[in-house]
Amino acid sequence: MRASVGIAQLALQQIEDDLTAGDMDGHELAAILDELQEDVDTPGGLLPMLAQVVSTAARRAEHIEPDRDGDASCPLHEAAALIADTIGPRLNCAARSLNSSQGDLA
Repeated sequence: MRASVGIAQLALQQIEDDLTAGDMDGHELAAILDELQEDVDTPGGLLPMLAQVVSTAARRAEHIEPDRDGDASCPLHEAAALIADTIGPRLNCAARSLNSSQGDLA
């Protein structure tokens, strides 16, 4: 597990490095945002996959938390919903805005 997290951290660092590199325009930034949500190489994209992992952790927590009271599983379910229902659509909105504003400048 630790190695997998390390690999994910390295990949995310590369994405951050790409975002801070030189002369990126709005279309390039929009493309990166789109790929986070709907990567063509990974069905569903990074964020939906992250939401799925958090949901799986929530289901596991349901089975192991004392008294099945939801103290652990509920926040995990909420986090997964925030990733899927809030972060993804906001990235899409930002990408559309960047693409349209760049188109207006051309």
